[in-house]
Amino acid sequence: MLRIRYIIYALLITLLLYAYGSAVSKVEKQEFSETVKVALRAAGNEVLLSNNDSTSVIQPVVELESQKYRMSFESDLSFRPGELVTAVSKNFLIASLPDTYRVEVIQCGDGEVAYSFQMDFLEESTIVACQGRKVPKSCYTIDVKFLNARTPFLGRQTLMYLILVLVLGIFFIEFFLRKRAQRTAALNDTNYAAVGKFHFYPEQNKLVKEAVEIPLSKKECELLAIFAASPNQVVKREELTKKVWEDNGVVVGRSLDTYISKLRKKLQEDDSIKLTNIHGVGYKLEVG
Repeated sequence: MLRIRYIIYALLITLLLYAYGSAVSKVEKQEFSETVKVALRAAGNEVLLSNNDSTSVIQPVVELESQKYRMSFESDLSFRPGELVTAVSKNFLIASLPDTYRVEVIQCGDGEVAYSFQMDFLEESTIVACQGRKVPKSCYTIDVKFLNARTPFLGRQTLMYLILVLVLGIFFIEFFLRKRAQRTAALNDTNYAAVGKFHFYPEQNKLVKEAVEIPLSKKECELLAIFAASPNQVVKREELTKKVWEDNGVVVGRSLDTYISKLRKKLQEDDSIKLTNIHGVGYKLEVG
């Protein structure tokens, strides 16, 4: 029962954390996307201004796929690559965006890459070339792809999973520690009767064999207490029914045989003892 309760608690916590993580991820992804679009438009505006263009429009920034965005312009433009590198890196830094990304300037006509560069938080992995050569005036789109982006929502999602692991770990550690403590207490408890390899605890209605508990019903426990008090001796049916049933004002029919059968199954874990039926007389607990 305790194990089932712990499993239910763990599942409920897992579902709650998953629902929370999904909601947070969705919101954070949307916020990240909007932040990228604002930063890109700011960079595009600086590129246009460096091109002495303060009137043409920057088209809406489009998210092509996860972590990839495209910015397009109303008019043709020409720029020096260094100006684009500076504008993008500066505005991404201000917006606290990931510092590992690739930028490609795509020609509208044939889709060829007119210029590209790659930034990385490791300086030796950053690739920026030809900053002084001016890109001829034409129609371009600018694509930005974040590489291994360490965005805020990923950080929160990681934290959520860490919390989940910790909570589950605490539940399972507590469960196993409690079970271990119960087994240790059972082994150290001297208030038992030895029945073969079993420790019989009549007050707790249980058998214990090698730290494995076998629960007993009240009637099974009462019957076993009688047999344990007289090992290897025949106990008459009349004595069993009188002590277990009739003294409690209960009339018994086939109940004795039913409970003897249940008790025999629980004792079969130990082949050194045997609950034998003495036909017409009663039963005997044979202990080797």
